[in-house]
Amino acid sequence: MQVPAEPATTGAQVWLARGAFALAFAAAVVLVAFAGGRSLMMVAVVAGGVVVFVAAGYWVLAGRGVIRALAAVLAILAPVTVLVLHIRAGLLWVAVLSLALVALAVLAARAALMVGGERMTTYAVEPARRPFLIMNPRSGGGKVTKFGLKEKAEAMGAEVALLDGPGTVDVAVLARDAVARGADLLGVAGGDGTQALVAGIAAEHDLPFLVVSAGTRNHFALDLGLDREDPAACLNGLTDGVELRVDLGRIGDRTFVNNASFGAYAEIVQSAEYRDDKTRTTLRLLPDELAGHRGARLTAHIADVTIDGPQAVLVSNDPYGSTDLAGLGRRARLDLGVLGLVAITVSNARQAVGLLRRSHQRGLIRLTGAEVVVDADAPEIPVGIDGEAILMPTPVRCTTVPRVLRVRVPRDRPGVPPAKPAVDWIRLRRLAFARQPADRSPTR
Repeated sequence: MQVPAEPATTGAQVWLARGAFALAFAAAVVLVAFAGGRSLMMVAVVAGGVVVFVAAGYWVLAGRGVIRALAAVLAILAPVTVLVLHIRAGLLWVAVLSLALVALAVLAARAALMVGGERMTTYAVEPARRPFLIMNPRSGGGKVTKFGLKEKAEAMGAEVALLDGPGTVDVAVLARDAVARGADLLGVAGGDGTQALVAGIAAEHDLPFLVVSAGTRNHFALDLGLDREDPAACLNGLTDGVELRVDLGRIGDRTFVNNASFGAYAEIVQSAEYRDDKTRTTLRLLPDELAGHRGARLTAHIADVTIDGPQAVLVSNDPYGSTDLAGLGRRARLDLGVLGLVAITVSNARQAVGLLRRSHQRGLIRLTGAEVVVDADAPEIPVGIDGEAILMPTPVRCTTVPRVLRVRVPRDRPGVPPAKPAVDWIRLRRLAFARQPADRSPTR
């Protein structure tokens, strides 16, 4: 089993961690100094409001109908009540100042724990001479037409094939025919499922692959550092681009660029609402899917670890750097040569909501490895492959092919920001009291 190496601690991280603790201490001092004996009352009122707000939030996610509506009202009333009580006690400014210091402490903590890491290596390349792009006009609510992608790509010398409807020739057939006719670059303006299919063909023929962020969510484009707001900017990779060498995931005879999901995750992928809003749909459905999951009993194997009976398994092409189980966060690197594994085992919807809200990590397993095998007590199981739901025979084997895909990206692009870490005060304490590293910068 492979686990990410712990990054070296910098002096800036140490002082940010110390600053976080100092700000948290200052928040407590403000309460005691200006509220006196009433500080405990203030803390109790705020703590009570938080408890009510969190409980109401749970029922907003897990409840239905009248219960959800009442919980939403309670979630609004809780902070309002706390605010009114502080105003009546003449302690509002004390509470605001203390909360501001706490907020600054959290910001400092996040900054201390944030590690940018090394960026993926880029390679200089010549412009493509005979690029071939496949575009889906229906993807992303019509972005191909809205941004004039076909016309702009053709002006740059690309051949463009539009997927006009159900009768359109198979995407793989289009891509292979273009390769046979001498295309020296393949690209897709469409969803991640289509991206993965054509990416596999590009890797098979050692051709560069261009991603145009014209899908609905564009997770692959996001992790490549591309501009999701302006898909036309991705086309600049045709004339002024650089190359990244990234991994491809394989599941059976298919490729995936983002993830393959099993169990409750795969059932959610089959939801009609999932394509339009993955995060909100997962938040709404996952607690009930986990608690009431009646599908096949799964077993996941990674390296020397066996996970028996998880309700949900997600295998990603390189690990996600966030604990956001609904939105799945971001991947800072796509060239680490490992798969990420997230497995969830909970007994009820309350525990599932706790995981989604990051209030605890019980029932959650995160590992990395070069191969994941998912088996079941059924001959076939539903699998969500980059958002496309299919049935696959068991056992299902997932592997990674390191740096096999040559992705062409614009030289000028937003890039991949470091993932925002969850605030871990135990790790922060270790940072705060760590010995500052010596300055290793080279002398000039």
